[in-house]
Amino acid sequence: MKHFMIEVTYTVPIERIDEVTAEHRAFLQKWYDEGTLLMSGPQVPRTGGIILGKCESREKMEEIFSQDPFKLKGCAMYRIVEFNPVKHQEFLKTWL
Repeated sequence: MKHFMIEVTYTVPIERIDEVTAEHRAFLQKWYDEGTLLMSGPQVPRTGGIILGKCESREKMEEIFSQDPFKLKGCAMYRIVEFNPVKHQEFLKTWL
């Protein structure tokens, strides 16, 4: 498995983000349930979000996030960064 940091940057006013956030979080839950995502949350200040996950390829991660309601409704853009988690907390060993 490959590991990724997905940086979400909002491209619309926060009021529009608020309207779509419940759909976005429901979308993310599917991938939490499948074991693809580890954690996610808004940036501070709230200009976007950060998501950590894993899957077999960058192309698959791009495919997943092409279906995010934020993407489909023109609310955000994404930067997907692959990384190699060489150091981690012991409790993450089974997830990695």
